[in-house]
Amino acid sequence: MSEKKRILVVDDEPDFCAIVQGQLEKEGFEVEIAYNGIEGLEKVHANPPDAVVLDVMMPEMDGYEVCRKLKGDEKCVDIPVALLTAVASHVTSTRYTHRDGMSTEADDYIAKPASAEEIAESIKRLID
Repeated sequence: MSEKKRILVVDDEPDFCAIVQGQLEKEGFEVEIAYNGIEGLEKVHANPPDAVVLDVMMPEMDGYEVCRKLKGDEKCVDIPVALLTAVASHVTSTRYTHRDGMSTEADDYIAKPASAEEIAESIKRLID
């Protein structure tokens, strides 16, 4: 029997984390949660997951910065990262843009509102 793949979900919304965690566990994944970018980086370095679901807009360190740090670290560069954000590509009044997200070398970019099923499908594609 193969070992369960571990997914780290990094998002500052506990209710959203619980929904995504439930769906990913239903799909057979083991899930760990972090509620901000700094905690997420610490958890990746302590026990590297098989993939990361990473919200963009978070306190302390945003998802773009976390993704850049992961992709710039030779120990983490191969961990698939799915950026998850409510930022629309046409919004210019925010420092978070779709173009900036694409510059992070994320492996997928999922726009909110995304269902937990859509997120699970993205993760399955990224780790298969």
